[in-house]
Amino acid sequence: MKTIDKIYINGEFVTPKGTEYFDLISPVTNEKLGKVLLGNTEDTQNAIEAAKNAFKTFSKTTPSERIQYLEKIKSSVEKRKDDFINIMTEEYGGTFQFASVSYDYMLKSFDSAINLLNSYSFIKTMGESEVQMTPIGVVGIIIPWNSSNAFICSKLSTAIAAGCTTVIKPSEMSAQQTQLMIECLHDAQLPKGIVNIVNGLGEIVGAEISRNPDISKISFTGSTNVGKIIAKEAINTMKRVTLELGGKSPNIILDDADFSKAIPLAIGAAFMNSGQACIAGTRLLIPENKLDEVKSLIKETIPNFIVGDPKNPNTAVGPMVSEKQFNRVQDYIQTGINEGAEILIGGLGKPEGLESGNFVKPTVFINVNNQMRIAREEIFGPVLSVITYKTEEEAIETANDTTYGLQAYVSSSDSKRAHNIASQINAGRVQINGIGHDPMAPFGGFKQSGIGREFGTLGLEAYLEPRALIQPK
Repeated sequence: MKTIDKIYINGEFVTPKGTEYFDLISPVTNEKLGKVLLGNTEDTQNAIEAAKNAFKTFSKTTPSERIQYLEKIKSSVEKRKDDFINIMTEEYGGTFQFASVSYDYMLKSFDSAINLLNSYSFIKTMGESEVQMTPIGVVGIIIPWNSSNAFICSKLSTAIAAGCTTVIKPSEMSAQQTQLMIECLHDAQLPKGIVNIVNGLGEIVGAEISRNPDISKISFTGSTNVGKIIAKEAINTMKRVTLELGGKSPNIILDDADFSKAIPLAIGAAFMNSGQACIAGTRLLIPENKLDEVKSLIKETIPNFIVGDPKNPNTAVGPMVSEKQFNRVQDYIQTGINEGAEILIGGLGKPEGLESGNFVKPTVFINVNNQMRIAREEIFGPVLSVITYKTEEEAIETANDTTYGLQAYVSSSDSKRAHNIASQINAGRVQINGIGHDPMAPFGGFKQSGIGREFGTLGLEAYLEPRALIQPK
């Protein structure tokens, strides 16, 4: 068993002032892996003070200097590839497949930030004035447990590119993954205070980041409910916020699609990261006259999505992160049954032979209407709702009939037709005939899926404040 009793402040491993421990539980066996000593308000204030002091000089660095820092971090991360993948499967229960992709995204975060610095102009001319794009200040980064280190890398790389210093609050459930990330950051020998990381609870560490006047911006990924709490607190000191929140992504398969390819793709979109993904395509919209074909294809496809040991390279669906999350998913499956939806495959309980962990049977509901809770609320597990439509117009209306708008999917054999449909969906990203990630394209949500954008030029500018220098002639 491992005890993590250090946080990272001002370039040093320090023992938290906090005295509370949090148990780290294996999602595969529900046995205790270790424990982490949590930071408190004083620890958070010390981290913020370190970042504030470091900002005075770091904000004045050149793009080429920042590129060197990003390259150093990337080099440190590259040395620990197997460690990153292994610790994610052990602590989080992420599948080897997902952990490998997540690791690749970590590296791409640094590449895209470096690309931005090589091309972005921090001094612009607008009208007859000079506009300087200046670092916003100390950034509070608050991230969830479902891809912890990938979130750290994407947000941190952007902050560094902008010339900002950071205080990061990862999930306490990701403490071993965080420890590995801290070791890489320390190995990169960055100037002290650029990166500070405090393990701790949201209501303590996260709350101090949200209210502290020395934090200029918060970048948060997590639930919509928590995002609203952060935004309300942030407004008191006029913090800038980037909030990447929940989703209930629609996946429209048009009648001319190759269903033999579109259905496996749809299952993959729904069950990515074991269903614990804000961008998961959990509402599958299909033509009414294709229902029988779709049912048959789903029954053929689901067995290929193996549930089990996340370390097995063939496993597609691992356990839920915690017993609490397992119970949440079970409650939603029961809700779907109570609402009158029909289980096509899966259902309540654990898969045979996996009773000790937090494993869920991949579940697909049919006879779902868009007003049911299972079609409106984010479940965060491998549960897919199939909804039929009669016309394209109805499909678009149903897709947009949600409080969310993070991501969507469209499949058609006619790329022009798919593009036309995609252009009418209210979502920050729409995937057409596939699932991909463009690290230079903006990512974020419409409606209650968030505020602001990450990645690329728009993501960088969310960490910058424009200063106009006007000289009347």
